[in-house]
Amino acid sequence: MTTRSVRPKLLHTLPSFFRRLNSAAPSSISAVAAFDTAAPDPKQDPITRTDSCDRAINVDDSDKIFSTVSTTKLIRSSMILHMVAVESMVDFGMWVLNSKLMGSPLAKRIVFGAIERSFYDHFCAGKDLMEVGGTVKELWDSGLGAMLDYGLEHATDNEDCDRNLEHFIRTAESVNMHPSSSVSFIVLKITAICPPSLLKRVSDLLRWEYKDNSLHLPWKLKTLPVFADSSPLYHTPRRPAPLTREEESDLNSAHERLTKLCIKCIEANVPLLIDAEDTSIQPAIDYLSYSAATEYRKNDGDPLIFNTVQAYLRDSKERLIVAKRSADEMGVSLGFKLVRGAYLSSERQLAASLEVRSPIHDTIQQTHACYNNCAAFMLEEICNGSGSVVLATHNVESGKLAASKAMDLGLDKDSHNLQFGQLYGMADTLSFGLRNAGFRVSKYLPFGPVEQIMPYLLRRAEENRGLLSTSSLDRLLMRYESSFDHLSLFESHWKSINGMILESH
Repeated sequence: MTTRSVRPKLLHTLPSFFRRLNSAAPSSISAVAAFDTAAPDPKQDPITRTDSCDRAINVDDSDKIFSTVSTTKLIRSSMILHMVAVESMVDFGMWVLNSKLMGSPLAKRIVFGAIERSFYDHFCAGKDLMEVGGTVKELWDSGLGAMLDYGLEHATDNEDCDRNLEHFIRTAESVNMHPSSSVSFIVLKITAICPPSLLKRVSDLLRWEYKDNSLHLPWKLKTLPVFADSSPLYHTPRRPAPLTREEESDLNSAHERLTKLCIKCIEANVPLLIDAEDTSIQPAIDYLSYSAATEYRKNDGDPLIFNTVQAYLRDSKERLIVAKRSADEMGVSLGFKLVRGAYLSSERQLAASLEVRSPIHDTIQQTHACYNNCAAFMLEEICNGSGSVVLATHNVESGKLAASKAMDLGLDKDSHNLQFGQLYGMADTLSFGLRNAGFRVSKYLPFGPVEQIMPYLLRRAEENRGLLSTSSLDRLLMRYESSFDHLSLFESHWKSINGMILESH
């Protein structure tokens, strides 16, 4: 990347600029700030921070990190990230997509046309598998893998589920169209192949069975534990009715859909990554995921199923350990994806309505500590010869800690048992920094028709307002710098755009 000079006037005005930032409104970080209210819990501090953490990955050399990214793309990306960091943009987007305005064909065409040329192009891989192919190749040429996520969720009936399954099948079949090993995962939300209403019923019964082991669930298959002693059970205050014959049939159909997708992924030699959702239905999602893991693995013996653990939940570390230990005892090949979590608002609202303690950690520091603790546990398991993990994080500090821990343990940086992941269009500083350090890194690629994917992404943004928020300093600095023709300072601060973002997946 071409080195650029900085105007002397800019250097002279920076001190006053930074003073102005001190009085700037916190804007969209308020949702995160409300979560960030207490000191870290020293008992949960899993990895001792040393100087080697900073040496593990380099996020300071912008020329090296963004050597494969054009200045035009950097400027465009900064503008998009600045806009979506404003909460009112998310609110306005949801209002427009849910308004009567979308009933007009002309208005709908104008809205989706504007979205496609801005937010959609930045955060999504394409409208179909053909367009996705170009994105996958672009990533692969820059040293990054791809997690293919056809943006479907919340099916309403069996017809929806069957139709959705066909899209996931075609996605798995497309893997061989891409450069070898460029697709690291097929991503699935279980709600796309099993209606949430049924998952809620199954979750209630699984919770009650955990409370009362005399409860017999005739439909239950071989699986792994989905609860721990610390797991909240308030969602199910009374004994639920058994599944009806129709519900059992629908659950069996969901198993069959997941089985078909597992077989297709085995044929394509690509693992299946199952996303987490909210706690009201997560037990059923874990049950289905673990049931599939007990039955299927890749032909080379590596895990086929990667289930997601959300570290913002207070019981996450204990559930991770219980499931991992049980998998080892049963000889089950199972991988995990670690994220912080994406349903903070809805989880807290539900807990407040029931007058119970929230299942989420009290502070953001505790969530960070829990994530790092879970990551350290999985890295040690890999070192001991058992385990596979995707460390999905936008947090630079967590990335540095995990990379340093992996190096201290002597893990192979290019091992297929350890991968890092970030969302497409976000956290590029961390992605390229880890890539340059020799680790495997993949981008999470949502794709599909614009009118289908944008509501999907806006729901993600609405569920986790902090996800797209950067510090007010970063946003104002980018706006300030981009007004100058000479952009070397802009490039050096680009790394901050993503490193300060709280992640979702």
